[in-house]
Amino acid sequence: MQLIKPAVLAACNEPLLADLQADYAHLGAQLQRRGIDIEAVRRQAAAFGVAIPSWGVGTGGTRFARFPGPGEPRHVFDKIADCGIVQQLGRATPTVSLHLPWDRCSDWNELREAAAAAGLRFDAMNSNTFSDQPGQPHSYKFGSLTHTDAAVRAQAVEHNLEVIEIGRRLGSRALTVWIGDGANFPGQQHFRRAFDRYLESTQRIYAALPADWRMFLEHKLCEPAFYATVNQDWGSSLLAAHALGPRAQCLVDLGHHAPNVNIELIVARLVAAGKLAGFHFNDSKYGDDDLDAGSIAPYRLFLVFNELVAAAHEGVPGFDPAYMLDQSHNVTDPIESLLASVEAVQRAYVQALLVDRAALDAAQDANDALAATQLLQRAFRTDVTAILQRLRLDAGGAIDPVATYRASGWRRKVAAERPAAAGGGGGIV
Repeated sequence: MQLIKPAVLAACNEPLLADLQADYAHLGAQLQRRGIDIEAVRRQAAAFGVAIPSWGVGTGGTRFARFPGPGEPRHVFDKIADCGIVQQLGRATPTVSLHLPWDRCSDWNELREAAAAAGLRFDAMNSNTFSDQPGQPHSYKFGSLTHTDAAVRAQAVEHNLEVIEIGRRLGSRALTVWIGDGANFPGQQHFRRAFDRYLESTQRIYAALPADWRMFLEHKLCEPAFYATVNQDWGSSLLAAHALGPRAQCLVDLGHHAPNVNIELIVARLVAAGKLAGFHFNDSKYGDDDLDAGSIAPYRLFLVFNELVAAAHEGVPGFDPAYMLDQSHNVTDPIESLLASVEAVQRAYVQALLVDRAALDAAQDANDALAATQLLQRAFRTDVTAILQRLRLDAGGAIDPVATYRASGWRRKVAAERPAAAGGGGGIV
């Protein structure tokens, strides 16, 4: 698979090397005064990775319209090519998460080979029972896994079983289940019966999981069911995960919560329960905005990672979260936004590694609120850009990924090869 030529990478990196060396040495000296070994931090951060959503390389939309960009992927092989560019430049996205039937193809072995050629593997599989597909016998207009009609539920379950089988062939080891089921009017749905049907359907899916797979239950406060969704918050998700079994866990999407909800507290509760599946990283101002990670609330993203690093530091049993981006917007080049989000997530993780855990424990035990919060703020305010740049350089990536991407002319190239996509209707993905 043709990616960006190494000569382009080298030409873009070369003018930045001296500044990076100086910045890295300066940051190392600063951290050393705080008792932190920058090389130890860099080694730990080098092992961090986040999955790319296949749908994230296309231009998304709103409930009202979609405005396609040039060179949009025509099929899953184009998506893999674009994801390969993100990995080539950022070097922290070694896996791709597929969404079926959007990413259906005729030869799964060929797809796996194409991914390997782009330096990629496959992460969690995502099923789609929130929209109807051509030729589908039953409609999901009034629900899927929780529909009142058993035939509709059976169809939705069967789709999930097919996704598991495809994922098994691709080397995935997890299934993410999100449904749009719910109600838009009071009285439209019997809440308890709908949740019982959700449990019944997901139990059938859970029973079909391969022995080494996990099942990620994704909740969402609202949309498209704005009055009540069946799996609307982490409490409902946790109830379902406990009912299903030990390999069912709760996925946290940063945009799927009520305004001002303390997401880092939710993370801590799920960690304690052994039910944290992982994350869909994005950002939001008003709702499920699907904005680039860290673009609105970078401190909140850091606080989430503070809980994650603390759990890893304390050796919480079974702690193994899966990380994935989940964003979609109209006004940026999707590859550029993914590159920016990767760096934002990495930044929050590295900053959380800088928290003095012993001092924080002592401040918390002494009820010293100011000292505790200042310890967090000190880590958050540390500019770790040089570490992130060094990570990319050492792995063969770009010191400045977005600038290198623009210099490569990749968007112009694929725009010439791929027919323009049609716009028009709502384009939420």
